[in-house]
Amino acid sequence: MTLLLTPEACLAHDPGPHHPESAQRIASTLAWLTDSPPPGTTAATVREVEREQVLRVHAGGHVDAVEAAAGRRVSFDPDTGMGPDSLLATRLSAGAAVQAAEAVLEGAAGAFALVRPPGHHATPDRAMGFCLYNNVAVAAAHAVEALGLSRVLVVDPDVHHGNGTQDAFVDDPRVLYVSSHRWPFYPGTGWIDETGRGDGDGFTVNLPLPGGTGDADLLHAWDGVVTPVVDAWEPELILVSAGFDTWHRDPLGGFAVTEQGFQRLYRLFWSWAQRHCPGRMACVLEGGYDPAGVRAGVQAAVEVMTGAVEGSEAGDDEASADVQEIVRHVRSTLASHWKVLG
Repeated sequence: MTLLLTPEACLAHDPGPHHPESAQRIASTLAWLTDSPPPGTTAATVREVEREQVLRVHAGGHVDAVEAAAGRRVSFDPDTGMGPDSLLATRLSAGAAVQAAEAVLEGAAGAFALVRPPGHHATPDRAMGFCLYNNVAVAAAHAVEALGLSRVLVVDPDVHHGNGTQDAFVDDPRVLYVSSHRWPFYPGTGWIDETGRGDGDGFTVNLPLPGGTGDADLLHAWDGVVTPVVDAWEPELILVSAGFDTWHRDPLGGFAVTEQGFQRLYRLFWSWAQRHCPGRMACVLEGGYDPAGVRAGVQAAVEVMTGAVEGSEAGDDEASADVQEIVRHVRSTLASHWKVLG
């Protein structure tokens, strides 16, 4: 069974009036998953994250600042705030990510955590970009530090670069971080030459793509660069920063990905899991600001993991010349680290 983690308390997170990261963006999807669970899924009560788990990623001062906001309205920057009920949502979001990782390692056939606030912009010492705790980073750190894994793959197809996740593991060869994102765009990081540092050099892979990127371009980038790396590295766990602001009608994104594109991308991710760590793929919601796009993306991911949608991730359409050139540039940059890209 595929595990669904859907804490309704996440709806109470209030980052401020007229904020795009509102409860409305997930409300209809949450209602669908809880009122009419898809066949092949099961649900569990979500546990709050433990402070020790958060401290594997975040500095104590940052954790203290978030915790001190309990019951109050606090702004960390113009984009990132908390309301009176946000702390519980924050703890549950990170806790759901940890729980999803544990569940797939214990035998669940995939997991999806529908949570907010998102996490991938939260750096070890800073809240930013709507994000307070870095949910997926906390789960990845738990997997390597507490559960003993040595090859955790984090894939991040959100339209924004996950600078916080990259920072958390920039020198750690146990976590391979891969991001596709619009370039240039917020937060201004994620160029091709950002490949990691020290022992982690080569374990950061960035796929900066132009505005207007659609299904064929996105699949070409992930399959052309990442599939050979994944097959060489053989991950023990795949964590997905499941951002759906690449949706063609997303008000913040500027990409052109369709429902079929989401299905093809998640079939690709799932094919990696099936080859190397069967069933061990856990998805945690990141961005996505059109409720219809969030529903389309979550449905695609869940249906792929439950087997309701099958077929090849490949398509008949060809990637643009610009994206083909980006893929060549990324492969050339990383070829000294990954011989399969040479």
